Amino acid sequence: MEMNTEFTTHKQMAVDLFNLTWDLIEKQDRTETEDDTMLYAAMASRYHWGIVGTPLNFARGEWQISRVYAILGRSEAARQHAKKSLTLCTEHHLGDFDLGFAYEALARAYHVADNSAEQEKYLSLALQTAEKVEHEDNKNWLLKNLESVRTGAIPV
Repeated sequence: MEMNTEFTTHKQMAVDLFNLTWDLIEKQDRTETEDDTMLYAAMASRYHWGIVGTPLNFARGEWQISRVYAILGRSEAARQHAKKSLTLCTEHHLGDFDLGFAYEALARAYHVADNSAEQEKYLSLALQTAEKVEHEDNKNWLLKNLESVRTGAIPV
């Protein structure tokens, strides 16, 4: 089905919905309705990026969906979207920062599934990848997220 909506509208929707999702991820006391909104917004953002984005946007969208599912305790869906992010990162050579976060998403999904062996496998891959991230702020943000996997906390 072809959409007649302007490119800029899709791009703005993708950005706004990604940011809304992030705001809800960071919110401490979400309601059930806000949990639903967080999931729907992440999915809708990825949909709009699918129309106007690049593989980098797709990978980050899949990562965000995985994060939301992990927060909601849905490990299978979290793994599914983390694997999509990882595939996009490797197929398109998106760089160590995004690759590290794809591994982080898998580690977090396995944490939710209470599979410590797989969690540690992906944490190890993520840490190895983090060491290759050149931009210090990006490396620190990735490492902060990796430190939180075992606790299930979400760094802000």
